[in-house]
Amino acid sequence: MFSTGFTWNDLVFLLDGARITLQLTFWAILLGTFAGLLFGLARALWPRLSLPLAWLLDVFRSVPLLIQFVLFNSFKSIVGLDISAFSVGCIVLGVYTAAYFTEIVRGGVLAVSLSVRRASRSLGMSYLQDLRWIVLPMATRVAFPGWLNLVLGVMKDTALVMWIGIVELLRASQTIVTRIQEPLLVLCIAGLIYYVMSLVVARLGARLERRWQEND
Repeated sequence: MFSTGFTWNDLVFLLDGARITLQLTFWAILLGTFAGLLFGLARALWPRLSLPLAWLLDVFRSVPLLIQFVLFNSFKSIVGLDISAFSVGCIVLGVYTAAYFTEIVRGGVLAVSLSVRRASRSLGMSYLQDLRWIVLPMATRVAFPGWLNLVLGVMKDTALVMWIGIVELLRASQTIVTRIQEPLLVLCIAGLIYYVMSLVVARLGARLERRWQEND
């Protein structure tokens, strides 16, 4: 007969950790998408002027995320910044997201052919009108799958915030494992929760893509 020390309260604890995971993902994607959009446009439209920005973002793409968490958290303590560990997690994840989304936006903008842009200018559109009504809508459709994959990746990367003391889903599962010593069961449940969250995001993204195709 199967018996377990896993209780309803443990499931509630895991779901509360999942809530923290979703909150971290939301704020990181919000910050990263906004900054990445601006940086990506700068990299695509003014590549030489934005070279210093490209070098800086390469640092955030190259250094492992765990090291970024530890370094920023230590820097916060050294300079005496009065911000919570949750804020540190959002900032580091947001900058990390922006570093990757910059290249996604850059690729989407560069995917719009010069002939299309010349045609819009020949119709009397200004530079900003061409950017607003032609380039950005076309680039958005090209960049959207990459952005969606980035969202799913960031959701899993939130597990690293456990190293700066945030109790998200993985940290919550480890706490329960330590208490009841049933790692297989607890990690399977945590993995299932991750799967459900990722599935919902992926399905919503696929539905949005289908609507775009239907409107073509």
